[in-house]
Amino acid sequence: MPTFGMMPFSSRAVGVVVLLGLLAGGPALLAWRFQDWRYAQQLARLAQAQAETLNQITQAAAVQQKVEQDKRLVLEKQLSSSEQTHYRALSDAQRDQDRLRDRLATADVRLSVLLDADDVAAGCAVPAAPRTGGVDHGAPRARLDPAHAQRIIAITDEGDRGLIALQACQAYVRALRQ
Repeated sequence: MPTFGMMPFSSRAVGVVVLLGLLAGGPALLAWRFQDWRYAQQLARLAQAQAETLNQITQAAAVQQKVEQDKRLVLEKQLSSSEQTHYRALSDAQRDQDRLRDRLATADVRLSVLLDADDVAAGCAVPAAPRTGGVDHGAPRARLDPAHAQRIIAITDEGDRGLIALQACQAYVRALRQ
């Protein structure tokens, strides 16, 4: 029989002590494992809930991005249409100005101004009665020098282009505000 120190131990006694130790520590070990399993399940549920939340957020962001992209495409189409309209208006105004300039250059058309027949101080005494051979029975008029007429046409051309550009800018701002 083995002796431990001075006391003799039998294998049977050692087995009983080990068995008692297992029985005493077993429920605590089982309780600890059960608690560990419960925490693992709670963590798994939390992880799944977080994953679902992130998935919902991602889907909402994708929907919002699609809505914003659709808005941008609609705005781009509106701006393109507006740009074409204003470009057409600018081209038409330019073509009309060019025609008028050509007609002025060929003396096909003459620019004239109304005269104040009562303005004696200006030294432009114009007879109040129309000429006998004239077709025009309106107020007296004076023809402008062709060079001056060309400058006036150039000024009005600049003004027309400025107004068309202003309309284009206003349409752009209105489209952005929608």
